[in-house]
Amino acid sequence: MAVSFDLFGTLVEVTPPDDPAQAVAVALSERGVSIPPDWTHVYTTPHLDVPPGEELSLVDHVTVGLESRGRDVSRSVVRTSLLDAFETPIRTRAGAKAAVASANGCGPIGILSNCSVPGLVQHTLSQSDLVPDVFDAVVSSVECGWRKPNIHAFREISARLDVPLSELTHIGDDLETDGGATNAGATAILLDDVTLSDISREMECPE
Repeated sequence: MAVSFDLFGTLVEVTPPDDPAQAVAVALSERGVSIPPDWTHVYTTPHLDVPPGEELSLVDHVTVGLESRGRDVSRSVVRTSLLDAFETPIRTRAGAKAAVASANGCGPIGILSNCSVPGLVQHTLSQSDLVPDVFDAVVSSVECGWRKPNIHAFREISARLDVPLSELTHIGDDLETDGGATNAGATAILLDDVTLSDISREMECPE
């Protein structure tokens, strides 16, 4: 058996910027990037076609958007700007550490999180009260290319944890995304139905 956790809203709480376009603009301008006057329109307008279920990296979106306005900005500058823009206070949820410890007693554990900013999942985990090294695999949608509830996202974490989907239990807070584990052939435990403190009783760990 293996257990994967969603991150945002499940193990940690974060407060995203009220105006993401403005936050990104500020972070870019701090690195000397000239912000287009219609930046909000540029940021909120799709520039790349992405098939359903696939993840679009926000680095690609912002880079192409800037190029559409004649700004040639390196991907590394865009990436670090995005990490700064989405740097917010992090609160580890009550019961999260105990839930992770219980899951760790069942077998390998991992993180499977939807996130379009490269590196943000790992950074958030490192800034939380959780111990990153306890997780055997950390998979974000921008890394694997697929967003939950797509079956490929769950296949990725199960492969990384070296178990078949039938032996994976995924714990999350969102019926639409995390609940997709069921359709993928795994078991879903949703925080709408149970608290983190009760996770240990919900998991069917092998003896």
